[in-house]
Amino acid sequence: MAELSFPKRPYRTKGGVHAPHNKNTAHKESLMLPVPSMVALPMTQHIGAPCKPMVKVGDIVDVGQQIAGSDAFVSAPIHASVSGKVKKIDKITMPDGGKVEAIFIESDGEQRLSPDIRPPKVESLSDLITAVRNSGLVGLGGAGFPTSVKLNIPSDKNVDTMIINVAECEPYITSDHREILENSWDVISGIITVKEFLGIHRVIIGIENNKPDAIKALREIADSKVDPEDEIRVLPIKATYPQGAEKILIKACTGREIPVGGLPSDAGCLVMNVASIAFISRYLKTGIPLISRRLTVDGGCIENPVNVIAPIGTPIKDVIEFVGGYKEQPYKLIMGGPMMGIALPNDDLYILKQNNAILALSEKEAKHHEPTACIRCGKCLDACPMHLQPLELANAADRGDVDGLKFYNAMNCMECGCCSFTCPAKRHLVQNIRVGKALIQKAKREEIVSKDKGGKK
Repeated sequence: MAELSFPKRPYRTKGGVHAPHNKNTAHKESLMLPVPSMVALPMTQHIGAPCKPMVKVGDIVDVGQQIAGSDAFVSAPIHASVSGKVKKIDKITMPDGGKVEAIFIESDGEQRLSPDIRPPKVESLSDLITAVRNSGLVGLGGAGFPTSVKLNIPSDKNVDTMIINVAECEPYITSDHREILENSWDVISGIITVKEFLGIHRVIIGIENNKPDAIKALREIADSKVDPEDEIRVLPIKATYPQGAEKILIKACTGREIPVGGLPSDAGCLVMNVASIAFISRYLKTGIPLISRRLTVDGGCIENPVNVIAPIGTPIKDVIEFVGGYKEQPYKLIMGGPMMGIALPNDDLYILKQNNAILALSEKEAKHHEPTACIRCGKCLDACPMHLQPLELANAADRGDVDGLKFYNAMNCMECGCCSFTCPAKRHLVQNIRVGKALIQKAKREEIVSKDKGGKK
């Protein structure tokens, strides 16, 4: 096999926008949230099959104890983030509006560790995959895909490159930035562990060039004796949204492209979020599963913007109160970033595994503009990183034209929002495309049902 080379500079990618960075919390040390009096742990905190409760009302649980799980391949177990009593198991509303079952735990304030917690014994790739599944880890960059599934690479895929995603291109969010500054050794240790078990000899840390302190910290360790074969390199990439999207990052770091409908493994790559890789290192040392996470709390309405390390399941209102509360009533409350995050109806919801930010935006930051007529400027075409035609897709969605949506490759849209951001007419392009993608999926389900009915005698 030919030796893999490292790029001297990032490959050119198409489209994207220069969204305001607003990285106000990058140079503030993360704060540890006090133990909340109650947490709520939804059974769906990942892509894939939901978990089922393994405890009942009245049970006493310890920190790190598994309280929910599933036998499904694409799933991730859920662990108690506080010690205390299971107060109730009830339906709650999720950020997307859906209702799921959740386990409510009343904290006793002791944070008593489960006696079952111990570092896992990992001597093979199979052991590593099992350990990562048992840890409950999902992608901490926001997608929430179970990490054990990602590491279980099919035998017919030739993955030769691991990319560590530190782009963090969404405005405001700095949780990954702080992960590097506060836990850089965990990052490198996790990389070394995963690459050795997977037999990968090229690791590229893709990080936007607006993080010079993080770049320096990573390079100092990567250039040290921990990487004698020089298989880990830091690659600064341009600070343009959406550089953190897997397809864009793979292109920027390797020049390769994921085929339409394909996965990173189809391009010979494994992409790992930097916080996820650091967590793997800590879990292998301590055996403590995913029970807390770092998230950015920011926006014009937040009194003291900062990164907070909070137990999973903490009420959002508790996190807001911890950072000083609101300076003014938020015009918009968002879970995640302003480009791809989910607008929340209120702060009565709860912190999830994949939740990397809570933003409370003022009217000036998030004012809603009424759309006007399209002026055919073509800016949405230039901004789309996936070479799509956003206007045609949005119009097809308005018409309910499923064939048109398929013709213009609606399902290849990654919903980054660049088209809407750059549109001078303020048209709701990405929102309409989302509706269009839902129409395609609905039509597909109806076709399957129709075939099933036709096959019955």
